Amino acid sequence: MQTSRNGADQLISVVVPAYNEETVLNDFHQRCAAVLEKTGLPWEIIYVNDGSTDRTLDTMAELQKSCPGVSIVDLSRNFGKEIALTAGLEYARGDIVIVIDADLQDPPELIPELLGKWRDGYDNVYAKRISRSGESLFKRLTARVFYRIIGGMSRVEIPENTGDFRLLSRRAVDSVLKLREQHRFMKGLFSWIGYPAVAVEYHRDPRAAGKTKWNYWNLMNFAIEGITSFSTAPLRLATAVGLGTAALALAYASVVFYRTLAFGDPVAGYPSMMIIILFLGAVQLIFIGVIGEYLGRMFNETKNRPLYLVNRFSAGESAVATGTETDPSGTGPSSDQTPPNQPRA
Repeated sequence: MQTSRNGADQLISVVVPAYNEETVLNDFHQRCAAVLEKTGLPWEIIYVNDGSTDRTLDTMAELQKSCPGVSIVDLSRNFGKEIALTAGLEYARGDIVIVIDADLQDPPELIPELLGKWRDGYDNVYAKRISRSGESLFKRLTARVFYRIIGGMSRVEIPENTGDFRLLSRRAVDSVLKLREQHRFMKGLFSWIGYPAVAVEYHRDPRAAGKTKWNYWNLMNFAIEGITSFSTAPLRLATAVGLGTAALALAYASVVFYRTLAFGDPVAGYPSMMIIILFLGAVQLIFIGVIGEYLGRMFNETKNRPLYLVNRFSAGESAVATGTETDPSGTGPSSDQTPPNQPRA
């Protein structure tokens, strides 16, 4: 049952996964907290330290000392952004959950507009980029190609030029948390759950500080993750290419056989034979790799390992509200590592 969206008691949870973001974390917090203060709603910020090797965790602890609404989820190692984001969602207590990166490419100042769409009845308000400052032309082109490919292959419509920056209602978060697959393409999962969704357009800024953690190899793996998580089209393509190649081989064999019988032509020589062998070998290896991608995912799922392990969870003293400090859960500080939105083992 949906709660009223016009009251002043809904808690906002902001989930911020971070990996080696010490140079930008203070600036992000100041801007984000200033925006949240103006909403008039109680709020909390859940920082997820994804195995950082710099002073990111220390910076989070300093922010927690000065702000009672800060909670810290310190993962036992680097599990990757998609898993870190899932961990943050599991610890978020809010009726409204906002996911945002710490690098300030996604402006916290857009949060009031996201809230406005939520009040209009939308459960998934995603920020859509209409410009991507600080990114190379090649990266923008490959991103466009990726969204076109996955849009054509997947039965789930994944909005183009969207990242993880979005607002989710409580029921949307609870639905996402029911999806426990190991290989997590979060943009696809956010779309898979359905519910009313709407875009809010914005101009994406360049990084405020630090370096991107995404190189082209990581982006390629991320694209493969997205395609194989939400479509079996590559497997069907392998079948189609195999049948097509077999048909061409049969046609060519018929031509060679006819010419040999009719004209006594010798069998094609070594160069043409090698080209055909190499071509067929390459096709086979490519699609063995495609099958291997899916088989590897099945292997990981059958092991049924937990998505992540928490080194330490440090809960904020209270949620922050304009003029008051409230603790909606009534629990106060805690080091319990069991996510509040997951059943205990």
